[in-house]
Amino acid sequence: MPQPGHISVLGVPDPATLDDDLKTIWAKCVEKLGFVPNVFSTYSLKPQRLRNFMAMYNEIMLSKSGLSKLEREMIAVVVSSANRCYYCLVAHGAAVRQLSGDAELGEMMALNYRVAKLDPRQRALLDFAWKMTTTPHLIDDTDREGLRGHGLSNDDLFDLAETTAFFNLSNRMASASDMMPNKEYHPAFR
Repeated sequence: MPQPGHISVLGVPDPATLDDDLKTIWAKCVEKLGFVPNVFSTYSLKPQRLRNFMAMYNEIMLSKSGLSKLEREMIAVVVSSANRCYYCLVAHGAAVRQLSGDAELGEMMALNYRVAKLDPRQRALLDFAWKMTTTPHLIDDTDREGLRGHGLSNDDLFDLAETTAFFNLSNRMASASDMMPNKEYHPAFR
């Protein structure tokens, strides 16, 4: 059974009506990916918020960090698993498959990261992301010290917390708008 055909139940603007800078981004997405991610289309209801969203995403996910790109994508999937965010599980699950070269790892991250054979550092990162998502009020110095024991600096702890927080926000927006993932993500990197 196919997923619903809408991008977002809140609707999306006609791309022809977007500001020129966003039209340029749309064209780059099509050139690079073959499609425009539905999260961009959904956020284009509020063009300045889309710009802010993209800037924050790029800073968190693509900038220099003590966390690898794969680790950040794994965090995105684990947070999305805890929140049952369909959009992000599909989109970021594809990224985990791509970056790891392992289709099974993408599925494990989405369904139950605890079954994956992860190194102790990765397990600690994901345990923290899960706890911060499901019981944030229980985060304390013991959690931070445990991560420091795996070599994380204060900058790395900040990046871990910010990545986790960003995907909690993103998941809630996707759920509230009933955002559907691009169909291209489903078969990608399998």
